[in-house]
Amino acid sequence: MKQILTACVLLVGMATAMAQGPSIALDKDVHDYGTITQGADGGCQFTVTNDGTEPLIMSRCKGSCGCTVPKCDKDPIMPGATSVINVRYDTKRIGPINKSVTITSNASNEPTKVIRIKGKVEAADAGNTGGAPVKPTSVGAPVNKE
Repeated sequence: MKQILTACVLLVGMATAMAQGPSIALDKDVHDYGTITQGADGGCQFTVTNDGTEPLIMSRCKGSCGCTVPKCDKDPIMPGATSVINVRYDTKRIGPINKSVTITSNASNEPTKVIRIKGKVEAADAGNTGGAPVKPTSVGAPVNKE
């Protein structure tokens, strides 16, 4: 019985030791833009908290393509403190948004963390077909090309 109790105490001690160190936590894993207009502000933020016992250092933040640009603070995040990751998406591109940002850090819980952005960019002139309005004509009459 004493051996079982000793083994349990050792396992709990090892688990506690492994839980120490820097630990990354984010306020969200996905930012949903919803439907936005072409050229709209494509910026969003993710708040990072260090839930660990040692400073957290985000050594790299990388977007999945050139249209997704993240900015991470390289300064250490002290235990209990927060930092912000700013992400900018190029809203000149029309269509669905489904991109990711990979965060590399010294976190003991998730040294590589992936966050996502999603949504849809609609053309700014969605109701306009372009050009000047065409005047209606009767059949066989020349078209007015002003």
